[in-house]
Amino acid sequence: MGLLSFTLLILGLFQLVSAQQNTDPNEVAALRTLINYWNLGSKINLTIDPCNQNASWTSEDSNPRVACDCSSNICHITHLKIYALDIKGEIPKELFELKELMDLNLGQNVLNGSIPAEIGQLSKMQYLSLGINNLTGAVPPELGNLTQLNSLSFSSNNFFGPLPKELGNLTSLQQLYIDSSGVSGAIPEEFANLKSLQILWASDNRLTGKLPEYFGTFTEFRDMRLQGASLEGPIPSSFSALTKLEDLRIGDLRGEASSLDFLDSQTSLSTLSLRNCRLSGQIPERIGKFTNLKYMDLSFNKLTGQIPTSFRGFSSLQFLYLGNNNLSGELTEDMITPELIALDVSFNPLSGNLPTQFAKTKSINVVGTSINANGLQDNKVSGMLNCIQGKTKCKNKGSSTSFSIKCGGTAQKSASGIEFDDDSEALGAAALYTSTDEQWAVSNAGNFISNPKGNRYVAMTDSQITETLESELYKTSRISPSSLRYYGLDLKNGKYSVELHFAEIEMEDSSSWKGLGRRLFDAYIQGEKVLEDFNIQKEAGGSKKALVKTFEANVTNTIMEIHFFWAGKGTCCIPYQSTYGPLVSAIHASQAAGASSSRKHVGQIAGIVIGAVAGVVILSSVFYLWWKKDPQGHMRIFTDSPRKPLK
Repeated sequence: MGLLSFTLLILGLFQLVSAQQNTDPNEVAALRTLINYWNLGSKINLTIDPCNQNASWTSEDSNPRVACDCSSNICHITHLKIYALDIKGEIPKELFELKELMDLNLGQNVLNGSIPAEIGQLSKMQYLSLGINNLTGAVPPELGNLTQLNSLSFSSNNFFGPLPKELGNLTSLQQLYIDSSGVSGAIPEEFANLKSLQILWASDNRLTGKLPEYFGTFTEFRDMRLQGASLEGPIPSSFSALTKLEDLRIGDLRGEASSLDFLDSQTSLSTLSLRNCRLSGQIPERIGKFTNLKYMDLSFNKLTGQIPTSFRGFSSLQFLYLGNNNLSGELTEDMITPELIALDVSFNPLSGNLPTQFAKTKSINVVGTSINANGLQDNKVSGMLNCIQGKTKCKNKGSSTSFSIKCGGTAQKSASGIEFDDDSEALGAAALYTSTDEQWAVSNAGNFISNPKGNRYVAMTDSQITETLESELYKTSRISPSSLRYYGLDLKNGKYSVELHFAEIEMEDSSSWKGLGRRLFDAYIQGEKVLEDFNIQKEAGGSKKALVKTFEANVTNTIMEIHFFWAGKGTCCIPYQSTYGPLVSAIHASQAAGASSSRKHVGQIAGIVIGAVAGVVILSSVFYLWWKKDPQGHMRIFTDSPRKPLK
């Protein structure tokens, strides 16, 4: 009996070894070529069969990973993962010998060249990820042959040209990630066939044309992100059918105005961002009944009317951004629920009183309103707001000819003798801070939704900064996920020179996938756009290199505004989640010698204006206005700089 058991054991081991070694020889040869080409020999030792069940690379957590289907007499490689290992070079043609592949993940590497047309031979593919690489060329139409695909990602690459209409053949597709991929042109009509889509990330591309009406038929949509493209409104009314949406982010639309009428039964929404979408009309009362909504950003639009009374019981809402609209009425105390963490209602003709407890414990921004801010914990902020709103006399109004700020860091004296003020105060998701000497202020609106480290508004590095004798000046920076404003206060009127100091200290300058990030943002001085799609790293010639941009600006009412604005462009998640938005290291503004005020300027900031015309009192709760004569000689008033036409 013992001898029989021993014999059976030997036979079983022999059969097991035979099965493990029975991988298709063409696939073994192809995999060996790939491993050698990508220098992965130390991680996958092909002295044993790649489908050996005891191999270290077979488990789901392995990276690299090779997994197989051995249900027939011959094993076939079905899963290949080489993720974030900085493999370089092009995609070898040998890859397409693995014709049974169902899951291919080559994401977060440094692959270059184009996607070979032969990829269309992998007809059994269900999950394909090529995101965060350095791939170029056109997106191959042969991807449309992969009709079993559930998930497709080629985000964060350098493709060009339109999306191939053949992608409309992927009727099983549930997830499509094409953000920051470089594609351009209209979204093909053939995409109307993608009825199974649940997730679409398409931000930061050069897509044109109107938002497709047929997106409203994608009733399985849970997550849709379309920010920073060149798409046009209006937001189709058909979107009202998207009742399963949990995360909706549309931004930076052009063309026709949109309304919020499509928001009807989206009660599953947790994140709603419709920032800079040319929204008009009123905020519907029914939004206050979206009991899962935690984050809402409707800023930089043209919304009117009052904040809905239904917001008084909005117990789920934690972050609310309504800045830069035309909302009126009172901000009543019961609209600010205990769950609310941050509130931005800046640049709206709103009134009312801040609840003392909320003002002292929460993050709030009410600049550019008539809201009574006496309850703010920072008395200097309250005093500044009262000054610019005309409630109290401004201290030493018009007494300064310069201001200098070490953005995000402690005070520092430069080699040339400039005293840069401390700006190390912690900012919140909706915040306003005034300097100790009350000569400047800074405000922030927005929070990094996906950042697992929580809110942070300062970037830091210990590395030396090159191209400057002032390395320490650039080792900290203010950053913002949305809108960052600096105000020079109590300035003498006249012409000023404005120096903006930059150094990219978050995005790496390396040959790794971590060096593939792109930060893009805009900058305005006195309402005039002076930087558009500004890329510090590109202009400076690399990371951790100092760059100074100098501009002229006029001050005519003692206030200067410098506005850094994220328009939805640039990568979102390289080298880590929520790496995007404006970044500035320091600011120095000084009056030019012999300068005098002039009304022939590109724009001006004004405080709250209270005037009487024909006996009618008009309250204008606006922190700044900028004026420019049109050809007919009329005065035009702009109240939100991102709405100014692009040049």
